[in-house]
Amino acid sequence: MLKASFKINSDNRIGKIDPRMWGSLTEQLGRGVYTGIYQPDHPLADENGFRKDVVSAIKKLNVPLIRYPGGNFVSGYNWEDGIGPKEERPVKLDLAWKSIETNQFGLHEFMKWCQTIGAQADMAINLGTRGIDSARNLVEYCNFPKGTYLSDLRIKNGQTEPFNIKLWSLGNEMDGEWQIGHKTVTEYGRLAHETAKAMKIVDPTIELIACGSSLHTMDTFGVWEETILDHIYDDVDYLSLHQYYDNDDHDIKKFLSSSVDLDSLINDVIAICDAVKARKHQNKTMYLAMDEWNVWYHSKKADDKQKPWQIAPPLLEDHYNFADALVVGSLAMVLMNHADRVKIGCLAQLVNVIAPIMTNISGTPTIWLQSIFYPFLQISNYGQGETLRVQSHSESYSLENRVVPYVESSAAYNSAKNEIVLFIENKADKEVEISYEIDDFPAINIIEATQFCGYDLEQTNENQLMRIEELKQVNLDSNRVVGKLEAYSWNMIRLSVKDKG
Repeated sequence: MLKASFKINSDNRIGKIDPRMWGSLTEQLGRGVYTGIYQPDHPLADENGFRKDVVSAIKKLNVPLIRYPGGNFVSGYNWEDGIGPKEERPVKLDLAWKSIETNQFGLHEFMKWCQTIGAQADMAINLGTRGIDSARNLVEYCNFPKGTYLSDLRIKNGQTEPFNIKLWSLGNEMDGEWQIGHKTVTEYGRLAHETAKAMKIVDPTIELIACGSSLHTMDTFGVWEETILDHIYDDVDYLSLHQYYDNDDHDIKKFLSSSVDLDSLINDVIAICDAVKARKHQNKTMYLAMDEWNVWYHSKKADDKQKPWQIAPPLLEDHYNFADALVVGSLAMVLMNHADRVKIGCLAQLVNVIAPIMTNISGTPTIWLQSIFYPFLQISNYGQGETLRVQSHSESYSLENRVVPYVESSAAYNSAKNEIVLFIENKADKEVEISYEIDDFPAINIIEATQFCGYDLEQTNENQLMRIEELKQVNLDSNRVVGKLEAYSWNMIRLSVKDKG
């Protein structure tokens, strides 16, 4: 049997977990919006056209932040097309996904939907086909109280009070040739700087995210980050990272090592940010926004067969298996273990499109939950407070010059609830015996212990048989949690402790 030991201490804290770490993304892509979150003719639609079954599922995830309207879609989008009377909105071509966009869901609908699910907005602006003028106008429309043409137009369109959107993304994946209006690093750096300047004149209280590299495999990775930061270090609050993982090689050990790869990527970007900070003699620390991350590969062949210029065609509809859930859980732990620098995260996406939640247009079941829903559900709800640094000792395997531990963990201390939450994943094909020392946290009791395991790695969840179950093989031995974890398992243990301040 494998063995793994861990230790946490009340004084060894990585940093505060920003609740926005567990955000998500939605855009007018495939069925993400239409027949996903918005379907006015559905029997379960509310008065705003929002599907109540979807709202209920999203609320379980406790998603605090939604990035919108993209994604690639934003780089060819005119925000003005999605405001005003719906019967007057133009039907247009979406070049990003070769679809027909009806614009029946736009800015006001999105903000009303955010209010319905209890989330804040991360509003992305078009720096592909548009730029400074469109961006500053959108900020004025959303955030200026009244008395100007654009603020009064918002009021005319039914929103008396400002939306007061505080988080804005300066474009999307502008380093990618696939992007409408792709920019060189210098072009984007200059445009982002001037756009940020204009936006903050309109509303000095907003926070801004600049585009980092779309993938760490880009030829421009590193140089892009450094050059962009030279242009916008004073202007923005966050630099973005995007990363997706796949199992196209059908190599489970390689796939489960994705968390090690993500950890390395984040460390590399932090190093670049800090090098620029030192060179520029800055006092300000650049934080990171991991505003696209997920597993994505199942649907690509099906997408290649789709005919262009449809309304809301099924695109990027990955049906996730149990192995994918293990990877998503381990990636989320990596984000939590970088809580001192990663402040924003967006699981991409939320409904139907590489998503934890799937809908059926009609019939029953109206909705079904994917395998990846379950680890994200637990970490989004209980990965709150502060991240504790975990000292770990686990057997491991070597892969492509990297050491991959079979057992990984992250730990959160929630002082508001006097609670420690341990997330532990076993990547091995056999049981593991664990010993988890909880140092300097008195009066420990197990509140809850759960496991997500026992499924074939290729099993998907259309039949809705997957469940989080009680983890019975753990107990307290003095100040240690000891026990056994099943093979290929995601586990969560909640502990009550006395307040450490």
